Amino acid sequence: MKLRAILLNLAVGFIAIIVLFPLVWMVSVSFMATGEAAVFPPPLLPSHWTLEHYRDLFLNQGMGRYLWNSFALAILATILALGFTVPAGYAFAKLKFAGRERLFQLLVAALVVPAQIGTLPLFLMLKSMGLVNTYAGALVPWLASIFGLFLVRQYALSIPDEMLEAARIDGASEGQIFRRVVLPTLQPIIVTLGLFVFLGSWNDFLWPLIILTDQSNYTLPVALAALSREHVQDIELMMAGAVVTVAPVLILFLALQRYYIRGMLAGSVKG
Repeated sequence: MKLRAILLNLAVGFIAIIVLFPLVWMVSVSFMATGEAAVFPPPLLPSHWTLEHYRDLFLNQGMGRYLWNSFALAILATILALGFTVPAGYAFAKLKFAGRERLFQLLVAALVVPAQIGTLPLFLMLKSMGLVNTYAGALVPWLASIFGLFLVRQYALSIPDEMLEAARIDGASEGQIFRRVVLPTLQPIIVTLGLFVFLGSWNDFLWPLIILTDQSNYTLPVALAALSREHVQDIELMMAGAVVTVAPVLILFLALQRYYIRGMLAGSVKG
């Protein structure tokens, strides 16, 4: 049994090294001098550590502007998504209204429809509304997601009906029940959904590429793709841009992973 545990730990460690190696090498290359990573075999560590590529990104390539765009859009998308999805998920789980089950089944069935199918109709609709090349247009797909609604609903089903009825008997309004009873109970799944939305909007490439035509409005993934076309041979600069793109969301995930894991496990058990 002890040997089995040792082998299992070694296997997990080996897989972790395989997964982490590209990220570690990406960070290492970003500190190399120009052209140092273009040799074969590529070095694992820089011979002379330098910050020239990060300075170039923020001083000459406008990376600070793109970083701000990504942060603003991701934060707004998260707030709006939670504001619409959490009350809707709770309503589908605990409030009775006509056609609730049939409407929810219809929404769940729509999950199998690829999101790309709605891209063109949505773009044309936003164009007619004058929202192309605006942050508002970039935020529209994140206002509410069927997956998020399903996630919140499944978790909200675990809230005891007796607790809600007791609050109603005590004279609490539906708004007070939602704020004081439901939201604290849903905290793990709210954090989980918030992480999903933030990471998804931060990493989204296709929709910002379509809707944001002005380069000053680019998000980091779009700006990095545009930069790669101009500096295709500058591997070190591209790796520095990738580090700037990946680091914030990686730090956020590591800081909130406890809530994320709790929300996923609780949702899978209680849903």
